[in-house]
Amino acid sequence: MFEKLEALKRRIEEIDGLLGDPGVIADNKRYVRLVKERASIEEIVSLYDRFRMLSDQLAEAEQMLRSERDPEMIGFLEDEASRLRAEIERLSESMKLMLIPKDKDADKDIIVEIRAGAGGEEAALFAADLFRMYTRYAERKGWDVEPMSSSPSDIGGFKEVIFSIKGDDVHSRMKFESGVHRVQRIPVTESGGRIHTSTATVAILPEPEEVEVEIDPSDLRIDVFRSTGPGGQSVNTTDSAVRVTHKPTGIVVTCQDEKSQFQNKEKALRILRARLLDEERRKRAHEEAERRKTQVGSGERSEKIRTYNFPQGRVTDHRIGLTLYRLESIIDGELDELIDSLIEDERAKALKEMAES
Repeated sequence: MFEKLEALKRRIEEIDGLLGDPGVIADNKRYVRLVKERASIEEIVSLYDRFRMLSDQLAEAEQMLRSERDPEMIGFLEDEASRLRAEIERLSESMKLMLIPKDKDADKDIIVEIRAGAGGEEAALFAADLFRMYTRYAERKGWDVEPMSSSPSDIGGFKEVIFSIKGDDVHSRMKFESGVHRVQRIPVTESGGRIHTSTATVAILPEPEEVEVEIDPSDLRIDVFRSTGPGGQSVNTTDSAVRVTHKPTGIVVTCQDEKSQFQNKEKALRILRARLLDEERRKRAHEEAERRKTQVGSGERSEKIRTYNFPQGRVTDHRIGLTLYRLESIIDGELDELIDSLIEDERAKALKEMAES
């Protein structure tokens, strides 16, 4: 840790020198980049400076204690040393957390895709429950939810539902929801009272800016058609629904919820950009995992991450072995305890990896 802190201290001194260079000042882009870099490391370097100062003070107090004979002075020095140790420990923990690599998508809004998995109509109903759960959670956090595309089932569920969430810390909290969610309950369609297991898949995609993912118009095939509802019946008299096919990757996005063809196309392109960015990052993550000979864990679409057991009223997150017996409130959008536990687990693993590196 201290090697990294020393390197950051040297870097801030180097940046200070560069910011006074007339050549750097004349290069506005480089100057702004250096100012931003300095701002990003200034706080941890300041904490490190204070850490070193207090460490020197502690060493001095301990040295004085070894030679001091006056009981009153010994008591004072012991209290001072205890105070310094506590402050040094607090600073050390703060610096460790600040050294954890930042989530590069922390400030991004997200696009959420929920798809019914195994279980037929019950899976579609569960997908609708997850949509409601995330919508309620977003309301609690003061985030904005924008429906983008949906494919309703015949009895009120969703074969697929796509929506965006905008707000502070959206990605840093919601990224843990990617994966397979499993529900165990008696379906409304079950007359015998038997418990069924169904699944739905959730994908959390950071929403990129247009400049992050450039799409060549010649790579797109855009088809328009009339919107349809459950069972395939037409729900619109105009060709407002849009299907966008990205020819190089074969990714297909369909949007039909808006009455305007233009709005459906805009939403389809936003979803396409998010999927392209996600695909590229997954490819890089897989290549990195191959180089390290490790398995990519959280975020894999095929990974079963959570079980919602209605008969027992419990929710279990399999990644951290956490079981909470308050399913009703969680399904109603009270997700903070689950997500906070996942954040703490992520930090602990990052600190362990940092200590071992």
